[in-house]
Amino acid sequence: MIDIILSLRPLYIWAVVLGLIAAWFPARKAYVDYKIRKLGGVRSSVLATDPIRGMPFFIDAGYSQMNNRLLEYYNNLYKWATPECPNCVELASFGVVRFLLTREPEHIKTILTTKFGDFGKGPTFHEAWSPFLGDSIFTTDGQSWSDSRALIRPMFIKERVRDLEIFDKWTSALIDKLPASGETVDVLDLLYRTTLDITTEFLLGESLNSLGNPKHEFVQAFHDVQRIQMLITILAPFRYFIPKFRYNRGIRVLERFISPYIARTLALTPDELDKLSKSDKVFTFLHSMARSTRDEKVIRDQIMAVLLAGRDTAAATLSWTIYELARYPAVYRKLRRHVLDTVGPARAPTYEDIKSLTFLTHALNETLRLYPAVPYNLRAALQDTRLPGRPGQPDIIVLKDDVVVYSTLAMQRRRDLYPEVLPEGFADPAVWSPERWERWTPKSWNYVPFNGGPRICVGQNFAMTEMAFTLIRLLQKYDRLEYRGDWEAQYHKAEVVGVPGHGVPVAFYEPEDGNVVS
Repeated sequence: MIDIILSLRPLYIWAVVLGLIAAWFPARKAYVDYKIRKLGGVRSSVLATDPIRGMPFFIDAGYSQMNNRLLEYYNNLYKWATPECPNCVELASFGVVRFLLTREPEHIKTILTTKFGDFGKGPTFHEAWSPFLGDSIFTTDGQSWSDSRALIRPMFIKERVRDLEIFDKWTSALIDKLPASGETVDVLDLLYRTTLDITTEFLLGESLNSLGNPKHEFVQAFHDVQRIQMLITILAPFRYFIPKFRYNRGIRVLERFISPYIARTLALTPDELDKLSKSDKVFTFLHSMARSTRDEKVIRDQIMAVLLAGRDTAAATLSWTIYELARYPAVYRKLRRHVLDTVGPARAPTYEDIKSLTFLTHALNETLRLYPAVPYNLRAALQDTRLPGRPGQPDIIVLKDDVVVYSTLAMQRRRDLYPEVLPEGFADPAVWSPERWERWTPKSWNYVPFNGGPRICVGQNFAMTEMAFTLIRLLQKYDRLEYRGDWEAQYHKAEVVGVPGHGVPVAFYEPEDGNVVS
């Protein structure tokens, strides 16, 4: 047989190869159709099942990501959907792995709770992310994921005095870096450095002090790794063709920074760690992990994961909140009055103060509604499973190794998920309005900024407390703020976390007459 093939002219060989390739895709589609029928369900709205139709979608995804138009791209996909399945579409390029993209609350509920065991990060995601996050809570499934969560959870299950002290230390440093009253500053940059300093001190017991050293190589390395990691994720089928020099170099910089802290902690004896655990003041996240494992790689992976979640999500949410507060000065004044009435003009807030400031919580919730920190997420099917169809429609079959991409950003902005006739005083859902939360509660699974089910964000309370604390300190000091950028030019820049693409250039104003109440 080999002799016959070798005896053919190259033109004939190419014709045979191309013929086999051409036959593969319809055969694969027919096989998938057969499996789906056998399982008693249907496909979602199919956009492409072969390279000719599928490649343009993937190229457009990469282009949209690089040009910060990912939400527009994602929503445009549903223009091709059928009425029977309007909010879930299917894309495939090489016919093997199907990508199902959804913005349907019932699908997210199914993935995160009802069929939690059927979905996970999967081997492809783990392979793509493991250079950065290793075998951490964000990249593993099953027992490995459960072990990771058990390792991390103890430092987030209670409100600790040390956390508030760290928040106060670094929000004070943030305010010290703000220019004089009325001068312009990009507060996004300062917030990213503040949350990085908070997170490194919480994790390691010692801060990076990026507020004092903004050009630290760690800061640039962290940015480079995340930017390239997002591109690797979006272009998963083509990830091997993406240049990774800056990515790999950035990871080496991050590891070089955290390794001495890990080594120093692992040098402590179990008795010394137990003694430290009795002190709320000096016991760190790193100490907590070292009590449970002596594996340096396990600790490294979890630190990377919490560092990513701890810095970026809080900084992005705070940035969007300040951006919107500048747009709505009446909301700023209302928040400031509440803060001054509850906490006063100078005292550091307590946990009780923060919990009592309901309108401040509404403001953060509203920001997370319009700008969820992690705008896009995914799960792979660990076995053949299904997503619920619309009422009266068959279930959508998801085959083993298929990937479901879900977007809380797209879902939470869907106009049809809000009242058809808006109640009096209820702003249009496209508008940032904390007041809506005073008389409105989202339907279950229509609002999931911290995910849900067993994988719900373990650091949710820490993040909300950190963000509220920072805003309280700013509201105590400044009477008003003013946006100094171009409202029309602002855009949503989606990397791992979604941030204001043009930064947040604002001016903070202290009370002109010395009075603390506006």
